[in-house]
Amino acid sequence: MDMEEMKSQFLEALEAPLPPDALRAAATRCASTSNPSDKADRLAIAATLAHVAFLEQDRIAETYDALAAGWSGTPVDAAPIYSFARPAEPSPEGLWDAYWGVVEDGKAGKLDALSITARTAELGKFMTPQTLDRIAEYASRFEGVDEAAAGPMPELITLETLAACPKGSLGRQFHDLIVDNKFDLEVLDRDAIGLSDLPQPLAYLNTRMLQAHDLWHITGGYETTALHEIAISAFQMAQFGHNYSAQFLSITAVLGADAPGPGYAILMDTITSAWRHGRQSPALILIPWEDVWHQPVETIRGQYSLTTYDSPHPPGLIERGQAISQKLERVKDFVQRFRRGLSRTFNGGTV
Repeated sequence: MDMEEMKSQFLEALEAPLPPDALRAAATRCASTSNPSDKADRLAIAATLAHVAFLEQDRIAETYDALAAGWSGTPVDAAPIYSFARPAEPSPEGLWDAYWGVVEDGKAGKLDALSITARTAELGKFMTPQTLDRIAEYASRFEGVDEAAAGPMPELITLETLAACPKGSLGRQFHDLIVDNKFDLEVLDRDAIGLSDLPQPLAYLNTRMLQAHDLWHITGGYETTALHEIAISAFQMAQFGHNYSAQFLSITAVLGADAPGPGYAILMDTITSAWRHGRQSPALILIPWEDVWHQPVETIRGQYSLTTYDSPHPPGLIERGQAISQKLERVKDFVQRFRRGLSRTFNGGTV
């Protein structure tokens, strides 16, 4: 399937997103290796995830609960988070062309971790005031959200503060993760992207997550690999309906819709298992990190009854596959040069 055909089918599926029962059935079929309509189901699932991410955000929980139940055959053991039973928002002009531009660049290998974050965040410009109000109202249905947002906006975190934490503490581990990997303490500039202009509780939630994302990595047991970035996006979304994560995962689902071999199964295993982990974990948004990060991680996990993510696949699987692909490409290039050399030699040319 070429990109134009894929886009056409995706846009068509957007007009008829799958309700929970149909989504559960499609996920069950996709989990079966003998499903003859696998790619059509995959694209219908991806379009449904895009629909709820951008047009009907209050269906996120019921959608991912159905996806997880259908994929694994086991219902999510968590209280349902109900939708508003309202019509979907209309598609803003230009949204899906911009969205598909991200998909195309992802397919072409033009996006690294930082650029896909920025490109996905840029899609926020298509969010109307009505859509933002809908997302904000829905976020309040998640445990701990209104309680957390009732407090003051989080202060900026400094490396000096983290460096002063005891060795073996969460704060020191957080410090070392940032410094060793040359990460930013806040992934994006909160002022530059106008987080303070968002309605509550979104202003608080998005500000806090910019600085607490890597704290959630550490305490939740998520590594900083490509596969676990996908996983923690599902975890964040399960915790408070994080809309950026919903948008990012929908793009990931489109990119994976025609993945060869076991690629799609790995993606769905990861998304659904991390979603389940987030739904069945305590509300991390309530943890006052500044008050506890002087303690060891295990102590904090015990204090808040937090279990770590049980990854169904090796965290570094994508990086390992990329390394193998690069090696195979080098071997391929060598073989091609060698064959060209032999051809010139046996045809009386010079190597």
